[in-house]
Amino acid sequence: METLTTIVGYIIYASLGLIALWGAFCVILVWRRVEQTRFYSEEEQDEFLDRVDEGLAVGDFDAAAEVCRDDDRAMPQLVLLAISKRNIGYAKLRSLVVDRFQRDVLADLEYRLSWVYTVIKAAPMVGLLGTVIGMMGAFGKLASQDQQKTNPTVLADDISLALITTACGLAIAIPLVLSTASINVRIRKMEDLVGAGLTRLLETMRSVLSKSGGGGRRSQ
Repeated sequence: METLTTIVGYIIYASLGLIALWGAFCVILVWRRVEQTRFYSEEEQDEFLDRVDEGLAVGDFDAAAEVCRDDDRAMPQLVLLAISKRNIGYAKLRSLVVDRFQRDVLADLEYRLSWVYTVIKAAPMVGLLGTVIGMMGAFGKLASQDQQKTNPTVLADDISLALITTACGLAIAIPLVLSTASINVRIRKMEDLVGAGLTRLLETMRSVLSKSGGGGRRSQ
């Protein structure tokens, strides 16, 4: 029983280590994805949209699209989509752009965050499993020895396993909870910012398309 408890203890320690690494990796990926997707301020986004509007105002969709080239942030990619699909009509264009933002940006971030939430739930559970295994080992030793001659130091390893694994599980989960809270704040800010930007873009597109009949100036 003692050997089995030791082996299981090492497995739990290794599992907690892997869970911690995977959780940190997922948080870094989501954080980088959010930072790569959003504008940092409304002023920065407005400056970008001002340059887009310069091309749209004269019906030069190619010039407006050129502003968005090689920019992987959500708003520039949505502008490119709106320009490329401008001939489908305003109502369909609005629905398409909003749906693409929800599906390709927000849903993607939610999927990535789901892994972090899984780690947050799994780490304390694995730690609790270590606690149970440690206490089982400790009580097993008590049952196999004369209670009057039991040395408390014999139980130290098992009790240590029980306490350390619980602490490790919580130590993994707590920073991830704080990290996901910070990430969610950034996602909500990005969502609000992109929503405002899309409203401005679509109003401009509706005005331009109504004047140009949906075509605009094309490449020669």
